[in-house]
Order: sequence, then structure tokens, then C-alpha cells
Amino acid sequence: MYIVGVKYLFSSERLYFRGWHEEDLELLAKINSNEIVMQYFPRVQTSEESANFIIRMQKELLDSGHCYFAAIEKATEKLIGFIGMSTQDYVPNHEALVDIGWRLRPEYWGKGYATEGAMANLKYGFEELGLEEIYAIAPKINGPSIHVMEKIGMEVRDEFLHPKLSGFENLERCVLYSIKKDTFAQAKS
Repeated sequence: MYIVGVKYLFSSERLYFRGWHEEDLELLAKINSNEIVMQYFPRVQTSEESANFIIRMQKELLDSGHCYFAAIEKATEKLIGFIGMSTQDYVPNHEALVDIGWRLRPEYWGKGYATEGAMANLKYGFEELGLEEIYAIAPKINGPSIHVMEKIGMEVRDEFLHPKLSGFENLERCVLYSIKKDTFAQAKS
């Protein structure tokens, strides 16, 4: 879904960020059905679940100005996955919070795209949307995502048992990281 007159909402050095289009479904479904990509989730997702994700993200973008954005490589204009922010309400002892997250095609791993894209999203969230704090959540065993969280200046705030991962012993213990607007601004200067 385009916002009238806007192809991309913001960018980083190598990436553009935009809302989701119906034609993104095939590639997103391929990403979400990849067992390697989904190794820190209970299972791969169906095409229907990917279609529902796109609909939810389109609505969230219109309602709040953010979503898990489609991440487009500038050099090729190809969709490489998503990097963005979405409101989550399942963290015990926390009201709804804005979570930053990413999911990329494996051929784009290890190239710094997740870190670069996450930094651009933090800047967008703090400077354009006026958010005061942005969080990140991952199963404790998800070392690669935790590494990105730490690289972008986030600090661990809590550990919790994820209510939606109950019964998945290796996944349900999660960590909650966050960064505040003033900390991000100080790190940039």
C-alpha cells in the first residue's frame, strides 16, 4: 500500500523502507517458509499467514506511522525482507510497547543490513514519530538478533517467559532490550 505520492518513507545508506504491496506476498511467503530463517520460531509460516501479516502491517502503518517495513536494497530495488517496528502487547509487566525487529532472506545475512536498517528505524522512530523508547524481543537462544540489539545500543531490561511460546522450551525464555530517545541522541553525537 502506497502512501499517496510516497514510494519510500525513509532510507539508510543501502536500504529503502516502505509499506507492503500485494505483490510482495510471494517473496515474503518464501522467507517465512524457510526453516533456516524461522529457526527461532515455533514453525514456518503458511502463505496465508504471510498474507495476513501484510494486511496487519498495512493497517499498522496507516494507524501509527510504523510497521515491520518492507526493506528494499537500493542497488537492486529488491525486497530483502523486513526491518521495522510494530506494537506488541504480550510482554508481562509492560503495557503495549513498540518492538523493533527484522527478518531477512539468508543471502543477505552477515552483510550488516539488519544493523544498518535497525539504526535507520530507530532514527525514524525517535526523530519522526516522537517515540520515547523502542524495545526489542528475542528468544534467549537467538544470539544473532541479540548481537544486533547490542550493536545498535540497546541494553537488556528484562527476561520473561513469552506467553505465545509456551510449550516451546528452547524458545519461550526471551530477553527484552530497549533504548531510550535521549540515549540514542547522545550516541549519535
